[in-house]
Formats: sequence, C-alpha cells, structure tokens
Amino acid sequence: MNAKTLTSGLAAVTAAALLAGCGGSAASGVTLAPGGGPTADAVTTATATTTTSTTTQTVKVPSSGALSKEPVFSVPTGAAPTKLQTEDLIAGTGATAKTGDKVWVSYVGKVYKTGKTFDASWKDTPGDAVEFTLSKTAVIPGWADGLNGMRVGGRRELIIPPSLGYGDQEESGIPKNSTLVFVVDLIKVSK
Repeated sequence: MNAKTLTSGLAAVTAAALLAGCGGSAASGVTLAPGGGPTADAVTTATATTTTSTTTQTVKVPSSGALSKEPVFSVPTGAAPTKLQTEDLIAGTGATAKTGDKVWVSYVGKVYKTGKTFDASWKDTPGDAVEFTLSKTAVIPGWADGLNGMRVGGRRELIIPPSLGYGDQEESGIPKNSTLVFVVDLIKVSK
C-alpha cells in the first residue's frame, strides 16, 4: 500500500465519521447538542476550569419577640446629615459583629428625602435573614461601618450619607446622591 492510498483511505474514513455525526437522528445513548450534532467524543481539546462554591446557611428571622416583626418607622425631618449616624433602637446582648464576620440581618431601607421604601428583606426574603460578609467590598461602606460593633439581637438605625452609600450612581429606585435610612436587625454572627 503506498502513501497516496493510505492518505486517501484515512481521509475517506475521517469524512465518513464526520458525516455520520452530522445526521438528524442520534444513536441510542448520544445526547444531541443544541445544533443537532452529538456531544460525545467530538471534543479534541479541553480547557480545565476551576469552580468554587460557597455554602450558604439559611437563618430564620425570630418567630417571637421584638425582632420578629418588620420595623415601622419614619425618616427624620430636616437637613440630611453629612456623616454616618447610628442609633441602637434595641440593644443586642449576643455576639458582636466585627469587620470580616459573616452576618445575617433583616432590614428596611428608605430614601431620606422622600421617606420612600426602596428595599426590605422582609418582602424580598420573608422569614429568612440576609447573609453577607461585613466588609466594604461586600456591602456599601455605610453598612460596613454602621453595623461594626453591633450585637446580635439588636436593632439599629443607620443614616448613611451619599459618600458612604451609592454616591452619584442611581441604584434600584434610589436617586443619585441620596442619603439613606436603614433599620437593621442583627440576627446572627459567625466569626
């Protein structure tokens, strides 16, 4: 057998194999790709990927006591403060939240100027607390600073100036340069 015959024979076998894979029906056990071709053994190169998964823990809002009910509040009147203001409405007695801790909270957020509620975990995730890491890369700086030092079981009001909120960016129902008012319940802390 000469090289020309061998090359022609290999080309014919390769062409037949490729054409067989392009048919409209699939052999038993072959899953068709969205384009209609088989997905098995069609890849000649592969790229390794690494995925990381994070586990989340569902933490329930208390079913009784002061933190079991959504807070009802009005925003203060007068000029909006230019610095972060915090006030403990209910003093917590549990673990203290520190930067870098994983925390679970319930909250209501309003725009200072209008008093309009723009977000509420009580509506978004009823019965479940919201989980995040207490850091300026995970939440707005006003939350990271304002919740630092808060104790579990507490309810705290945060008045956050635009510089520690969303600044000159409009964000999901929040006009740009808005002072924000949050009432936040700290449900759990994990070091």
